[in-house]
Order: sequence, then C-alpha cells, then structure tokens
Amino acid sequence: MPFSLIDGWFTQARFCLSPHFNSRPLNEVSLLVVHNISLPAGHFGLPYIDQLFQGCLDLSADSSFNDLQGLQVSAHFLIRRDGELVQYVSCDDRAWHAGLSQYDGRSGCNDFAVGVELEGTDDIDYTDKQYVCLGQLARKLMESYPSLTPDRMVGHCDIAPGRKTDPGNSFDWQRFKELL
Repeated sequence: MPFSLIDGWFTQARFCLSPHFNSRPLNEVSLLVVHNISLPAGHFGLPYIDQLFQGCLDLSADSSFNDLQGLQVSAHFLIRRDGELVQYVSCDDRAWHAGLSQYDGRSGCNDFAVGVELEGTDDIDYTDKQYVCLGQLARKLMESYPSLTPDRMVGHCDIAPGRKTDPGNSFDWQRFKELL
C-alpha cells in the first residue's frame, strides 16, 4: 500500500503522539537518520518504546529502565519487527532523537533530520518487513522533501561517532539503498 503524507503525518502509521518535540527552526528536512531501539535491550514487541517516547515509561517494569528516568526523547517513526509503522512526531516538527550530532559540517541534526527507529539491536538482523517499510517510508519522504536524497540517509553512528553505534553491523545498508 502506498504511503500518503498529510501535514507531516503518514496516514498508514499508527499514531502515538509524543510531547517531546518542538518546531524546526527552518522548515527543512534534508537528512534521514536510522536508529535502533529495544526496551528492555534485546526484547521486542513490548509497549515500552511507545511509553518512553510518550514520557510515561513505567520505570519499575524493568531494572534497566532506571537510567531512563527524566529522559525526554522521541523519534518521528518506529518500525516494529512485524513491519508496523508507528509515528510519534510530525515530519514538519523537530523530534528529539539525534542528541549531540553533526552532519556535513552542520551541528544539531534534529533541526533538519527525520529520525526512524528500527525495533532491534546492533547485532540482531532486522526483518524483511522492516526493510520493506523503511524503503517505502524513505521513498515517500524523498518525494515530499526534495532536499532528502539517498546519499543523505545515515545511521546514528554516522552523526554521533564514538557516542552512538546504531543501527549497528546488523543493518544492511546496501539492501536498504536498493529499495530506494
């Protein structure tokens, strides 16, 4: 099913609105950043990612969540292992996913990037359904935001080297680029 984008929202996504966003300083989308996430680490299909991005994570649900207390973070999208697309923040707004970051001489990548989280880890292969969804999403984003091109799609590790490693060695960049 082709994706439709209306006011920065993908109509095919499940909406799970995050309070952790603000306006972009310029109405510019020119970078796509691929991340990974699992909560707890290495566990999939649980409600905790949604809760984290919504600011209502039950910290008592797992001892590893103690480090997340007070964290205000979001992404524009999550692609779950089964290919479900979840959207937290409009692409026209700034989600808080990149942290301290730099790309092509510009710092503050949240200002001009769309953040896509893949449910996964650095060392567990991503699913076929995740690649298909990511490819469809990226193609629609390029159509909607002309400054976004295949060479401006990077991993979190590329914009925050030494600090971040995702999406990790398990992400097949060639496979992803072939889907564009």
